[in-house]
Amino acid sequence: MLAMVAGETSGDLLAGLLLEGFKARWPALTACGVGGPAMRARGFDAWWPSDKLAVRGYVEVLRHYREIVGIRRQLKARLLQAPPDVFIGVDAPDFNLNLEADLKRQGVKTVHFISPAVWAWRAERIEKIRRSVDHVLCIFPFEPALLAAHGIEASYVGHPLASVIPMQPDRLAARRVLGFDAADTVVAILPGSRKSEIQYLADRFFSAAALISRAQPAIKFVVPAIPALRETLVRAAAAACMGENLKIIEGQSHAALACCDVTLVASGTATLEAALFKRPMVIGYNMHWLSWQIMRRKKLQPWVGLPNILCRDFVVPELLQDQATPQALAEAVLQWTDARTTEPEKITALEIRFTALHVELLRDTATLSIDAIQHLLER
Repeated sequence: MLAMVAGETSGDLLAGLLLEGFKARWPALTACGVGGPAMRARGFDAWWPSDKLAVRGYVEVLRHYREIVGIRRQLKARLLQAPPDVFIGVDAPDFNLNLEADLKRQGVKTVHFISPAVWAWRAERIEKIRRSVDHVLCIFPFEPALLAAHGIEASYVGHPLASVIPMQPDRLAARRVLGFDAADTVVAILPGSRKSEIQYLADRFFSAAALISRAQPAIKFVVPAIPALRETLVRAAAAACMGENLKIIEGQSHAALACCDVTLVASGTATLEAALFKRPMVIGYNMHWLSWQIMRRKKLQPWVGLPNILCRDFVVPELLQDQATPQALAEAVLQWTDARTTEPEKITALEIRFTALHVELLRDTATLSIDAIQHLLER
């Protein structure tokens, strides 16, 4: 038996890709824990839905602290009553590392998929990782050596999304699916998958879209939204700012990224997806002011967006917290749309850089992960 916890939409997607590989090697495998629709579609028994853990920021977590701690306590009790062969925590380190430490002390093999970004912020967590985890599956090539220096076993397995997203995305095909013309200028708006992100970002992003539309009325907008938030926060924010040139779709974030010319995107996994689709982007983020003050003090690098961290350069603009005004976001997006005609070489250079990043991250993630887990189980 395999137990897993994925704490949000991106974690659910990554865990679903792993489960597909696990099922191919171990057809009789059963898996349970906390997961979302991508995991359930592969036979996962979700005792709690992953969106229960989809909270980011210190202040935001405090509002849900009792519920989250209650889920972890109940989950721990169930797993210790009927121990799995291995537990895999998928991202969500604040939830998973504590649970992994408790399970490991009771003899359960523990694996963490996606190393916490101790190289970017909160370096003090590396000791907690060492105590909690038997093996870490790393999605970036520089991470195993960093972890090994602290006595933590780790394997580079590549990023699963690099195998899912085509090296050369078909923009025209995606536009046909979503109802856009080949000549349209399309901006994808991705204000996040968590309720807290939508609350802090949607108004800013859609106000920026209104300014963009005012400057260039022909521009079209597409917004992929998870069903739970589409009819409430996203649609309400969009209606307050936009007209008929905005299309809200259910899910299909990859189709939106494939069809667009530029994306206005919340910092997180979606920024890496946009890079793998080779799309220019503007990264924005805003959160509760106290959470921001705490997180800013723990940051170790000048970049926040994954494409910039991996390229070690500001290859795309980041507008964070007070800088993420509608005017600034709109101006940054318009610079990319204008560059299509005034500076096409700038966009070409970005596509070349993102293609090189894609090649670096492309591995048979499921097979490498299963090999590492099987080796752990056979020891």
